[in-house]
Amino acid sequence: MQNHNTSKWVYLLILSLIWGTSFILIKKALLGLNAYQLGALRTIITGLFLFTVGYNRIKLIKKKDWKWIAVSGFLGSFIPAFFFAIAETQIDSAVVSVLNSLVPLNTVLIGAAVFKIASNIRQVVGVIIGFVGTSILILEGAELNPNQNYLYAGFVIASTFMYAVNVNIIKRYLQDVKPLAIAVGNYVVIFIPALVVLLITDFFNVDNFENSAFNQAIGYVVILSFFGTALAKVLFNKLVQMSTPVFASSVTYIMPIVALTWGLLDGESFSLTQGFGTLIILIGVYLANRKAKKNRSV
Repeated sequence: MQNHNTSKWVYLLILSLIWGTSFILIKKALLGLNAYQLGALRTIITGLFLFTVGYNRIKLIKKKDWKWIAVSGFLGSFIPAFFFAIAETQIDSAVVSVLNSLVPLNTVLIGAAVFKIASNIRQVVGVIIGFVGTSILILEGAELNPNQNYLYAGFVIASTFMYAVNVNIIKRYLQDVKPLAIAVGNYVVIFIPALVVLLITDFFNVDNFENSAFNQAIGYVVILSFFGTALAKVLFNKLVQMSTPVFASSVTYIMPIVALTWGLLDGESFSLTQGFGTLIILIGVYLANRKAKKNRSV
């Protein structure tokens, strides 16, 4: 039991480091690509990585599971890949990562309302405390960066709802499907749509490849695709299955700390108030985890 609990935390911390770094990689890639090129290329490269290591896992997916694999692919990977890139054209990478912390709150709400997944008071309190910390970070970020267009935050918020639905789908309907099989199946479904998007964005114009910023951006997307999407998606699916939807989505509480660190190194603003917000977030993660240990039925 102790090893199981330790493993959950190891997965959570690794995912936090990987996904916390993803936001700065998106920011750097947008210096040479537009948001649609980035989202499509990220999906395609991730698919190629996953097909290489796990294409034979497709046969393990039962026919009845494919509809949920497809929904999971679009809500958990395809649409957010574009929405996050669009958001970062107007908002700092660290702020986007903070907004992403709404996922655990939405996971509780959607899990209870739609999927009838029980949550006790300790879990709810932990999520709310984490949300308070997130709110502090958002408000402080808005004050430090008054010229940013926070209407684009809507793209991130919409993605958090999609992620919340996705994590509940995995827990409720795909619990018996291997994590790698889920990931590969997702990209079997979304690979062709992503290729179509890439083709209509003029990505393959020869002149683009003579631009150093364009080529460097592709390098960032390759790193993002392998670590931030392919590897992380498999790890996340495993974490959902070995813990609870809310504990797994709590990765979005720690990610802002990593993203804020990268943002600081890249010249983005950071304050003591934001540091206070991150402390509150960690308290929320701790409380949510204490609940997750006790509620094995979720």
